[in-house]
Amino acid sequence: MPFDTTNPENFRAEIREWLSKNCPAEMQDGDRTADSICWGGKNWTFQSDAQKQWLDVCAANGLTCPTWPAEYGGAGFNREQEKIWLSELDHLDARLPLQSFGIWMLGPALLHFGSHEQKLHYLPPITRGEVRWCQGYSEPGAGSDLASVQSKGEDQGDHWLVNGQKVWTSYADKADWIFALIRTDKDAPKHKGISFLLFDMQSQGVTTRPIKLISGASPFCETFFDNVTVPKDQIVGTENRGWDVAKYLLTHEREMISGGGSGRGGARTLGKVLADAGHDLSEASLRSEAIACDIEEMAVGLTIERYKDQAAGGKGVGDASAMLKYAGTELNKRKHELFMSAGGSEALQWDGETGSLPADWLRTKANSIEGGTSEVMLSIISKRVLGLPG
Repeated sequence: MPFDTTNPENFRAEIREWLSKNCPAEMQDGDRTADSICWGGKNWTFQSDAQKQWLDVCAANGLTCPTWPAEYGGAGFNREQEKIWLSELDHLDARLPLQSFGIWMLGPALLHFGSHEQKLHYLPPITRGEVRWCQGYSEPGAGSDLASVQSKGEDQGDHWLVNGQKVWTSYADKADWIFALIRTDKDAPKHKGISFLLFDMQSQGVTTRPIKLISGASPFCETFFDNVTVPKDQIVGTENRGWDVAKYLLTHEREMISGGGSGRGGARTLGKVLADAGHDLSEASLRSEAIACDIEEMAVGLTIERYKDQAAGGKGVGDASAMLKYAGTELNKRKHELFMSAGGSEALQWDGETGSLPADWLRTKANSIEGGTSEVMLSIISKRVLGLPG
C-alpha cells in the first residue's frame, strides 16, 4: 500500500497500522539470533509459514529494502522514514523480514556503480528473497592485503574465463550467485587490474568446500573456479577498476558487521535478555557489566545512525566504517563473554553448532577477523580518520 510520506506523524501511524494487520504474531518474538534470520534464495527452506508470509507481504510493499528506489524493488523511503519503519518494528519486537549479503553489500554497490539494466535485473530478485549472494574477496594469499588477489579472468572476446580460488567465502555452499574480485589485467599495478564480476554459483567449474570452525559450524568455505565462463555484461563498473567498487562495498560490509554489537537490538536491554534466559542478576559485578554493555551498545548504535545521516547521496560512511566495525565487533565479543559468565557451569554445555552459548561465543571470535581484522581497522582509523602520521 502507498504510505503518506509527506507527514511524519501520518507516516508513523500508517506504518503502525500496516504492521498490526500484516506482521504475524510468530514474527514478533524478539528473536535476533542467527537461527532466526530469513536468508532467502532458491534453496531456502522457510522455518514456518509465518516466516514466508512475513517475507512475501514485506517484499510486495518494498519493505525488505525500504530505502531502495521503488523501480528496483524498494519502497523509496528516505532516512527519516527508514528510522520510523525500524522503530516500529522494534516497538513490536518484530524480526526483519529478510537479511542477506545482497541487501547489505551488493545492493548498495549496484545502486552506486551498476547500470540501469543491471539494477533492474539483479536488485528486485534480492528484495524478494529469490537469490542469495556470497562474497568472493579473500584468497589464501590475499587477506588483509586484498588487492593482491590472483584469481584471474582471461579475455575471450564476449566472456572471461575465470580460474582461481577464494577462501572464507561465507555461505558459498548455500549461495546462488557470487560477486567476486577477479584480476583481469595481470600486468597492471595490483589495484588497477581488478574487475568486479557477478556469476552463477551453478556455473560449470565452480565448486565449494566448507571449513569447520572451532564452534563446530561451517559458515565459511573454500571456493574454486576452474575455467568458469563469465559473460562480459556481468561486470559491475569499469573493467580493471573493480577496486573502486570493492572499497565502496567494504564500507557497507563493515557497517553491517558493526551491527553485531549494536544496530537493531530491539526493545529489550541486555539485562532483560539475560533475565529472560533465566540468568541470576543478583551479583553486582554482573549487573554492572550488563549496564555498561547496554550503554556502550546505545552509544555505538547512535554513532552508526549519525554517520548514516551524514552520508549524503548514498556514498556510504567511508573510512568511519572501520571505527564502527571495530567498536561493534569488540562489543559483541564482550556481550557473549558476559553471557558465558552469567551462565556459569551451565554455559559450558554443548548443545549443537548454533544456538548454544559456547558455540555462539566461539563464533564471535571470527567477528574481529571477517571484514578486516581489528588490527587493520585500527590502522585505518589512525591514518584516515584521525590523520595520524604513518
